[in-house]
Amino acid sequence: MQYSQNFLIVLRFLGTNYHGWQIQKNALTIQEVFQNALYKITKEKNEIKGCSRTDAGVHANAYCISTKINTNINPDNLILALNKFLPNDIRVIKCMKVNSDFHARYFCIAKEYVYKIYNHRIMDPFFFNRSLHFWYHLDLNLMQDLSSVFVGRHNFSSFCSFDRRKKDNMCRNVMEFDITKSGNIVEFRIEADGFLYNMVRIIVGTLLEANHRKMSKKDILYILESKNRKLSGPTLPACGLYLNKIFYEGLII
Repeated sequence: MQYSQNFLIVLRFLGTNYHGWQIQKNALTIQEVFQNALYKITKEKNEIKGCSRTDAGVHANAYCISTKINTNINPDNLILALNKFLPNDIRVIKCMKVNSDFHARYFCIAKEYVYKIYNHRIMDPFFFNRSLHFWYHLDLNLMQDLSSVFVGRHNFSSFCSFDRRKKDNMCRNVMEFDITKSGNIVEFRIEADGFLYNMVRIIVGTLLEANHRKMSKKDILYILESKNRKLSGPTLPACGLYLNKIFYEGLII
C-alpha cells in the first residue's frame, strides 16, 4: 500500500560548484542534483518546492524543501537514502513529516542570512570560496552602529540588483542585524521577513565602504531613503553568503 506523504527536508550545502538552487538549462544546480537523487529512491518525478532562490556560489546551512512522496518511508530512512545518492557537498541534515498543505516557500515567515569575511592579511586556504578575503582594518563598533539604520521596515530599492524579475513591493522588515568576530572570521547576520535580489551582499558591501570612508548614520539613512542603487556600495561576491536559517510558524528547523 502506498502513502502520499508531505516531507519537509533540510539541506546543507556548499554552493561553489553550483549555479544556485533553481534548475537551469545549461548549468548544474542544487535542485537538479537533489531531484536526481530523489528519483533514484521514488522512481517518480516528484514536485520539489524550495524555500528560496539562491544564486551561483551561495551556500546554505539550512535550506528547506517540501515534497510529496508516494511511499511509506520514514524520515530517518529517507535521510540515509538521499545522502547515499547526493554528492559530498550536499547533505540532508533533517527530515520531518508535515501537513499536506505545507509549502516550503509560502509558509516561510522569516529568513536569516550570514555573510562571512576572512579579515586577515593572509587568506587561510580552508576558507577559500567560503568567505570573502578582506584584509583591511574593520571598525566593528562603527559598522554595528550603522547597521541599526537597516532594522525595521524600509524600502530597500537602494540595496537591490535589478534583473528581469518582476519588480514588486520593495519593502522588507529587518528584525535583527548583528556583526560579530571570532578569530579572523567576521560575520554579518541579518534576519528579515524576506530579502530582495542581492540585498545582503549590497548591504554588507555598503558597510565595508562606510568602514573605509568613516560614514555616519546620516549617510546610510540618506542612501536608504534615496531608493537609488547608484549610491550604495558594491555587490560582494557570493562566496561569503550563507542562507543560515528558515523560520516557520510552529516548527523548529
